[in-house]
Amino acid sequence: MQFTALEISLLLNGTVEGKPEVTVDQLAKIEEAEEGSLSFLANPKYEQYLYTTKASVVIISNEQVLTEPVAATLVRVENPYVAISVLLEKYNQGKLAKAGIEQPCFIHPSAKIGQDVYIGAFTYIGPNVKIGDHCRIYPNSFLADNVRLASNVTLFAGVKIYFDCVIGNNVIIHSGVIIGGDGFGFAPQADGSYQKVSQIGNVIIEDDVEVGANTTIDRATMGSTIIRKGVKLDNLIQIAHNVEIGQNTVVAAQTGISGSTKIGENVILGGQVGVVGHINIAKGSQVQAQSGISRSINEENKKWAGAPATNYQDHMRSQVVLMRLPEIEKKIVALEKQLAMLQ
Repeated sequence: MQFTALEISLLLNGTVEGKPEVTVDQLAKIEEAEEGSLSFLANPKYEQYLYTTKASVVIISNEQVLTEPVAATLVRVENPYVAISVLLEKYNQGKLAKAGIEQPCFIHPSAKIGQDVYIGAFTYIGPNVKIGDHCRIYPNSFLADNVRLASNVTLFAGVKIYFDCVIGNNVIIHSGVIIGGDGFGFAPQADGSYQKVSQIGNVIIEDDVEVGANTTIDRATMGSTIIRKGVKLDNLIQIAHNVEIGQNTVVAAQTGISGSTKIGENVILGGQVGVVGHINIAKGSQVQAQSGISRSINEENKKWAGAPATNYQDHMRSQVVLMRLPEIEKKIVALEKQLAMLQ
């Protein structure tokens, strides 16, 4: 698709400096762009490329001061980073546009399908499933009995949703995600074996959540595993049974959250964080990558690091001391020698 600089400025509530009729048909980084490309400048470190780029159109801030001539047509906006995110979403929507029900696929007669729904080939829609308007279900997906999708849900290829799970509005679930698999529940027996404990709960994902590829969210033993509104989950995350993740929390890749843990709103968990079960993490907590949380965090809006996790500043001071241990050891040995000579 081609767009003129003027059309882009109207979409972004911006102003044009240069040729409003110039057209672009692709997006590119400012340092790599060719003629016909649209690019943007949001980071001052890349300002040098504004004067050398071959891009036809560049989005810049209203406050950007030009110190040299610029060949590209400029579109000035309040926030270039926000503006490019709007354009990327428009571009992505065009790429992912699908319509209708492809064959072969199976849709149970009792399932209810809303308006303007796309269902890709080899998808299974089970009994009593309800799918809201404007949903996009890509090929090889599986929706078991009684699953509920609200409006404008996107399931990319290969998503599996077990029975009774509920998905809210505007949710995006990427390929390979499994929602509602059994929680890890086994009762120890006298002979040393384990008896499986049936997991009869479900998973509830509220509105505006995004779940990254190959993440797994286990169903509750009883009740619900709950992902609150606005949560963003990266790839390769394990969320165990009966976990609750608060509104607008962000969790990075390879994090594992054990059963029945409650995470507050606006929490940030870095990559490879491990969280034990049956604890609480206060709202606004920020946990550094590879930390291990072994007890509840009750103080709100604090930073944590290490394994086991401690206050971030204390952890950093400890790291400084650890780095100096060889030097400290030498001093101790020298002091011991001096003390021995005095004795």
